[in-house]
Formats: sequence, C-alpha cells, structure tokens
Amino acid sequence: MRNLLFTSLIALAGMVSTIAYADGDKTPQYILHEVKAPFDMEPVKEYVFPDRKFPINKYGAKPGGTFDNTKAIAKAIDKCNKAGGGVVVVPAGVWFTGPIHLKSNVNLRLEEGAVVEFSDNSKDYLPAVQTSWEGLECFNYSPLVYAFGCNNIAITGKGKLQPRIKGWTPWFKRPKEHLEASKQLYTWGSTDVPVEQRQMAVGENNMRPHLVHFNRCSNILLDGFSINGAPFWTIHLFLCNGGIARNLNVYAHNHNNDGIDLEMTKNVLVENCQFDQGDDAVVIKSGRNRDAWRVGQPTENVVVRNCKIVKGHCLLGIGSEMSGGVRNILMENCEATDSVFRMMYLKTNHRRGGFIHHVYMRNCHGTCAGRLFEIDTDVLYQWKDLVPTYETRITDIHDIFMENCNIKRTDAIYEIKGDARKPIRDIYLRNINVGTVHKFINKSSNTFNVVSENMHYDNTAF
Repeated sequence: MRNLLFTSLIALAGMVSTIAYADGDKTPQYILHEVKAPFDMEPVKEYVFPDRKFPINKYGAKPGGTFDNTKAIAKAIDKCNKAGGGVVVVPAGVWFTGPIHLKSNVNLRLEEGAVVEFSDNSKDYLPAVQTSWEGLECFNYSPLVYAFGCNNIAITGKGKLQPRIKGWTPWFKRPKEHLEASKQLYTWGSTDVPVEQRQMAVGENNMRPHLVHFNRCSNILLDGFSINGAPFWTIHLFLCNGGIARNLNVYAHNHNNDGIDLEMTKNVLVENCQFDQGDDAVVIKSGRNRDAWRVGQPTENVVVRNCKIVKGHCLLGIGSEMSGGVRNILMENCEATDSVFRMMYLKTNHRRGGFIHHVYMRNCHGTCAGRLFEIDTDVLYQWKDLVPTYETRITDIHDIFMENCNIKRTDAIYEIKGDARKPIRDIYLRNINVGTVHKFINKSSNTFNVVSENMHYDNTAF
C-alpha cells in the first residue's frame, strides 16, 4: 500500500477517526476508526469509495419483482470494478434477482425504497462456490450476497434485502438425507479431505445458503440497510480482516437465523444495529474441530456497542464452533428489549479445543432471560450421537468479565459448567443487578476463581 499521511482527527462516540490521504493526493483513501477497548486493537479501516455511480437500470435491470435482474446487476458490478471502483446503485423499487457476487472496490448501495428480492429456487444458486457450513469449509450453493477474496466492499443505503423463503422452507426440517450429508462433511473435515473435494450442493443434501457471506475479504462496510428473512445465517464474515456493521435493522425468524456471525475474523466494529432473530443475535465463532485447527485463525479484536436485540437465543453467543480460538471481544451498552435465552453464553465441547480468553460484557441490560451468564463445556446438540469423537481437545477458558449489567427477570444469574480436565478459571461478575430470580441464584462446577462482587437481586420465585 502507498504511504499514507494521516490528518483530520474527528471525535466520535467512543472512538477517534482519522482520514487517511495518499501522498500528493487530496482524495481520502480510508477513514481509520480507533476503537477504545480493554485490549490492543488496530484502527478499523473504512474505505472511501470513488464518486462513480453505476445504476443497475442502466445495465438492463427492471423493477417490478418478476424480471430476473441477476445478469444486469452482475454487469453493473463488473463495470464498477473494472473502472477502479465506485457505487453500484439500486434505485427505489422491487428488484428480483438470483445471487449477487460483489467484487473489490464496489459499494452496493440500496436507495431508500429499494427492495432486492432474492429467488428461492436453489438451482439459481449453482454452480457451487467456496463457503462453509456450521464451521466446516466446503463448496455449497452460493450465498445470496457473496464475495470471495475481495478488498474494500460494501452494502449501504436505506433499502432492504428480502429473500423469498417458500422454496427453502422444506429444507428447514433437516431430513435423513441432510443429516447424512452433514455426517459426511464432518468426516471430511476430521480426516483432512481437501476443501475443493467437499461438494455439498448435490442431491438432497439441502444445505441452505447464507444470506450475506463474505469469505477471506478485507475492509468491509455494512451500513444502514434492512434485512427481512434469511434461508440460513443472516450475515457471516468468514476469515475476514476489517469490518464495520452499523445502523442495520435485521429481522429473521426462520431456522438457524443468527443475526451476525463473525468467524475466524478480526478487527470488526458492530454498532447501532437492531437484531430480531430466530437464533443467536451477535455470534462469535472460529470453526469446528480439526478443520479450524488446520486454518489456525482466531476470531479476535471485536467491539459490539449500542445495539438493540429484540429477540434472540443469545445477546452475545460464543461458539459452539470456536476451535480456532476466540479472544479480545467487547460488548458494551447493548440491550435485550424482549427476551433472550441467555445474555452472555460461552459454549464448547470436548471435541473443539481452542480457547476463549478476554471476553468483556459491560453496561448491558435486559428484560427477560433464562440465564444472565452461562458457560457450558458439553454442548453437542444432535452431534453427540450422530458422529464420533475423532480427537479430544479441551477448550481453555479464562478471563471472562461481566460488569455493570442488569436484567428484570431471569431463571438464574449464572451457571458455569466446566470440564474437570481443564477447569474454567478467572471469571469476574461485578455490579450485577437482577429483579426476580425464578429457579436458582447460581451454580458452578469445575471452576477456579469465580469472583462475584456487588451482585444483587430483588426477590426470588422459588
């Protein structure tokens, strides 16, 4: 990269931003957001896109929700990329399409009133592309919005991404054929079968694609748009470096509809978003078992702040696919306004290995939860009896902090279930305020140095 001269310090909420100019050039290249966190974290880069516009209707796209705009959108993206970058504009209207594949230096801007409506015909998402399925790399149906190995990419604007769901609905049930395919992929990941040989978009495997999946990309911006529904995980950053997700309104209540999954990804800021999910809301992952050990990339340096979670299984979930390791995660000033199963949940099992270090939740508030705080080292779901344990590795968990948090109702304040082979240690819960506790105050096993200070509850209902 060319030498950059840094000027124009801008004070923003919780961070300082610097506009970076190239030598001898008055055009800004990046805005560098210096994020304040209880760990060292390099500034998050926001690319400033060239002021060149490529409206999709100029390349043959037609609104109305019936014309297939896949080729027209692809043409606009290609022209933008070849011109050196800019903004691909989706005007107001309903634009029906198949998969959208972004390229470097392209900002897909959804104008106010624009609705990108995705096909629910699985054949439209072939040929298969390199992606992942629940922590295992493979080739599968193309995500609805996809990028691989791209630099400086964005989705912005006040429009909406809205997939048709009816065609995916029969795939939610995970029938026998799907479970057999999952077992096969698990075996391939456990025995070092090359990723290009893991072809999953065949037969009745029925492995649903992500809505937004960026793979091995850098300098990502997701800003201002809405999402209504998803076939699978909603936003997934996989092996990425540098990202900002802000001002998003995400609603997805189908099967496995996580809000945002950051997996083997680093240097990310998530702020001022609303999530309303049928699964976990903000999720930190880092791959499954041997497949993640092979890659060896932790998820690290992530700040989530000023977000609202309406519904979700977790406000902050870590795992259970976390074999590459997780460290340096901060969630602050976030709120669960309706109900969540858990405010903060760390989950792993004896096959995962990896580590979870230096995770912080502070100044977060909720209405109702099953647990305010939980760590469980024996979460296997359907995999417990479905597939064998190829190798046992115990997760190292320590230095986890919850501070200045409260909730009106919860079944329990905290529950920590460690593994005797490597006890959980150095857990700190400080300034915790709870209204009513319905089942028990706290439980812990196989732990060392669990510190609770200034923890209060108003009454119990047991």
